[in-house]
Amino acid sequence: MTPRNVAFGRGHSHPRWWMSGDPVATAFYNALSLSFPAGESYFVQSVRYYLNELPEPLRSQVADFAQQEAYHSREHIAFNRQVHDAGYETKEIEALNREDARRGRDLEPEVNLAATAALEHFTAMFAHALLADERHLAGAPAEVRRLWQWHAVEEIEHKGVAFDTFMYVTRDLSPFKRWFFRVMVMWQATNDFWKERTRDLHLLLRQDNIDTPKTWRKLALFLFLKPGMLRQVFLPYLAYYLPGFHPWAHDDRKLANKVEGSLKLDEAALA
Repeated sequence: MTPRNVAFGRGHSHPRWWMSGDPVATAFYNALSLSFPAGESYFVQSVRYYLNELPEPLRSQVADFAQQEAYHSREHIAFNRQVHDAGYETKEIEALNREDARRGRDLEPEVNLAATAALEHFTAMFAHALLADERHLAGAPAEVRRLWQWHAVEEIEHKGVAFDTFMYVTRDLSPFKRWFFRVMVMWQATNDFWKERTRDLHLLLRQDNIDTPKTWRKLALFLFLKPGMLRQVFLPYLAYYLPGFHPWAHDDRKLANKVEGSLKLDEAALA
């Protein structure tokens, strides 16, 4: 893992419907981005809770994971500010996402860790799809595309950290109990994730006066057919439910390295 301290789009603005002029595709990515700062803070706290009891090299990996997520949060806060500047009221959505994370922190630490492992699998699946199929970001402005690709590269790099931490923390459970624990949490995390993103999408689409059945049919076609991100991640999602699952059973580091090389990331850009 390499925490890359880079910045994107400072001083830039983008159209209200920045994804190919499509309000539906734009709303989907905006809803994801608006969830990232609160969600990634929750992930970091859930994993760092166990930092002092972890062995090396996992302990150092958690530190790098936390640093990468901190940079992701900072850059999506900047991006979300641009979403607001493009005319969307985002404060309500951001507040709802902070409340979602706060409720999560009231759970037992082991549940928070299992939820983080599950949701990190979500981010890794989406990251792979974004990098493997150029259609997903083809209509984005260049600097926005670079932001999402950089984020995706680092999500792939650290995709095993939360899962490995969960496996270490629950090492005294029987294999069946540990499997049952993580898949039940994944099922709940899946339901919560889509309930919350559907809520946020309603709030965004309503601001464009297009929160209608026709728009949701168009969103379904976008997600399942063309380019079809949810169709692409369906089998990887199901893999999490297998007893022998591990994130690195699907090694996509070559893909991440290829895209990272094309981005020509320059940490000096932050200044």
